[in-house]
Amino acid sequence: MTKKYVLTIAGVLLVALAGFLIFSESSSPDQQTNDQASQQHKDDAANEQTNHDSDRQANAASQKDVPINKESEEPATGLKEFLNDTIKRTLDLFKDKKTYVTAVGDSLTQGVGDDVVDGGYVGILDNQINKNKNIMSFANFGKRGNRSDQLLERLSQPKITDSIKHADMVLVTIGANDIMQVVKENVTDLHIEQFKPAKQAYKHRLQRIFNNIHDLNQDAAIYLIGIYNPFEHYFDSIDELDMIVDDWNETGQNITEEYDQAAFIPIDDLFASGNTDLFADDNFHPSHEGYQRMAKRVLNHIIDD
Repeated sequence: MTKKYVLTIAGVLLVALAGFLIFSESSSPDQQTNDQASQQHKDDAANEQTNHDSDRQANAASQKDVPINKESEEPATGLKEFLNDTIKRTLDLFKDKKTYVTAVGDSLTQGVGDDVVDGGYVGILDNQINKNKNIMSFANFGKRGNRSDQLLERLSQPKITDSIKHADMVLVTIGANDIMQVVKENVTDLHIEQFKPAKQAYKHRLQRIFNNIHDLNQDAAIYLIGIYNPFEHYFDSIDELDMIVDDWNETGQNITEEYDQAAFIPIDDLFASGNTDLFADDNFHPSHEGYQRMAKRVLNHIIDD
């Protein structure tokens, strides 16, 4: 990497780190969110329905008229088309039985940056799929700042373990904070070679994460959601950062191919347009519109599978 690129990337990263942005390791007060999500997997159907309906009505009302963009450069298509197309297919697919979904990972699972719906893409899926009938139960265990080693530890927590045991699907976002750990440790002298040992460690931990989930529930489908480049909208092109993100996404995809009931869901293309409306005020986490794109992508992959 040339000095020009090193200085450019270092400058951008210093700005990012100063604002406690997307991959900050600082913990957030997400205990209440996790407890509420875990409650959805309890067998008391009456209490679950009451709590779920209250949350859904409040959140659905707040996003009633929020447009959802197509994944191309076309204008916003509106919430109605999203409901009539993807959601209808989902309702037809899962109408015969209650489906349980467990989401684990970092801030993208927690939904940091979404100022409309709690839980980001997970909350959007919950609200829209269950708007008229409670056919899917979502448990969200996302935690801001989680790296792969921290998620691996958290998988042993009883509430997460119990949720995975009862899940039909497990959604995972992890790896971005592993990249940022390397950045923060080498911000003044950053080279692409410094990411190679971290990527190998990430690969081994990701395999252990998948193995642990599979050991808890051999029947659950596992979906690993990819990583995007949060610096894309700052400059037209930073080839080295794009290469790193692509490399780590390829690693994640290769891991999913080792398992029969696993799939990789790419999202980097959703944020590659440079459209700042897709990012929250911190310029790194997705905005509500960005999470809407993620929700549609995830749902389409689930239906196709």
